Amino acid sequence: MIPNQKKFPLNQQQRALLKVLLSVMVIVIVILGRFLLDKGGIATNLTVRNSPPSWDHLFGTDWLGRDMFTRTVMGLSLSIGVGLIGAIGSTFIATLLGMAAATMGKTADRLISWLIDLFLSVPHLVTLILIAFTLGGGFKGIVIGVMVTHWPSLARVIRAEVMQVRSAEFVQVSRRMGKPGWWVALHHIAPHIAPQFLIGFMLLFPHVILHEAAVTFVGLGLSPHEPAIGIILSESMKYLSSGMWWLAFFPGLCLLLIVRMFEQIGENLRLLMNPNGNRE
Repeated sequence: MIPNQKKFPLNQQQRALLKVLLSVMVIVIVILGRFLLDKGGIATNLTVRNSPPSWDHLFGTDWLGRDMFTRTVMGLSLSIGVGLIGAIGSTFIATLLGMAAATMGKTADRLISWLIDLFLSVPHLVTLILIAFTLGGGFKGIVIGVMVTHWPSLARVIRAEVMQVRSAEFVQVSRRMGKPGWWVALHHIAPHIAPQFLIGFMLLFPHVILHEAAVTFVGLGLSPHEPAIGIILSESMKYLSSGMWWLAFFPGLCLLLIVRMFEQIGENLRLLMNPNGNRE
């Protein structure tokens, strides 16, 4: 009789690391797909227009015979690029203002806290549409819009973290020893807010992508000549009544999956960086 072999299930942190790696792998494949796919797939080909999903065209074709799988992958890659630039800019704004509020005195704290409350009192999408419209839309308008509108929540978190670290005993000891402010910020504050910076960046990413698609959908985002997901969804609306459901279904589903993957990365990074995380 063969003795029972003892199984070693993955603990919580190992499962989180596996989910992060799988999500990153899928996102990298999508980004590389923009450069690996045949660009001829987005060229007009009226002989195969309005074709439903098949082995030749996995996501079907549109009213101009363009392959929807190729358009969707290129649109996702473009949205990820916009999200990357917007999330990085918004995260840096949040870090700078959060640290300034916690270290530059009560006046700066009150001013920045008022600014945070002001931005949080208005929905992101409304402010983003106003900024994109003011700047004339396009790539510049949408990127600046997401940078300016998505920092308040993260700035509040970083402010609270910096204020907690600033009052810690080891920071007070360093100051009594005559260490300059920049040294304290570099050696004590920066290491403590680095996890919040990274996790905040990853959690901002899905919001930026969704809002970029929404603003592009209403015609104030990226150029109509770009194969962006928002443009694809906007163009497909007038064809849904004709039974061409695949024009909106597959791009919308892929967008939601990519957004969910970024959320999974952020949530699991939070678990991995938590030193008090319980292991199962």
